[in-house]
Amino acid sequence: MSLLLSAVLVAATLTGCALLQLGRGCEGTDGRVREVAALGILNSRPDGATVARGFEEVDAGCWADSGDVVVYADRTYAFPGTRADVAAHYRTEAVRDGWVPAPDALPGNLCFTREGMALSVVLLTAERLEEDGHGGRPDLTTGAGYSVGVDAYVNDAAAAGLTAPVIVRRCQRSGSSR
Repeated sequence: MSLLLSAVLVAATLTGCALLQLGRGCEGTDGRVREVAALGILNSRPDGATVARGFEEVDAGCWADSGDVVVYADRTYAFPGTRADVAAHYRTEAVRDGWVPAPDALPGNLCFTREGMALSVVLLTAERLEEDGHGGRPDLTTGAGYSVGVDAYVNDAAAAGLTAPVIVRRCQRSGSSR
């Protein structure tokens, strides 16, 4: 009986801690959001690429889901060149900046990892822009409009070095971001 009571008390304590952690969500992540938004790779772009109209600022923030707390930062560019030019630029610049190609990325996805973060480059399509509420954007669908983004865990998983879930999510989605 005492063993059963001990088990119940331990389970109740652990459940209470887990619920407390879930309730915190993005509280206290502002500094980490600023750090991720300031990463140089977000401002790296191929010659001729320009910050897309309406996307002048880095889109950065935090989201919490099922206990995962992740900060993110994204930048969107219009580029008159080809998708191959975009890919070549980021394959070179990301590696130069210490990013490593993500081993679990789907074929054709441009994803990298570094220090518990995932970097992805997403080529934009008219359909994708419509889904995201940006309507017809010839400046982003002529040539190679694209978004470059970083996700990073900020909860206990990060402290334990368990960053694979965010990397898997970011890099195993076919041409999509969050």
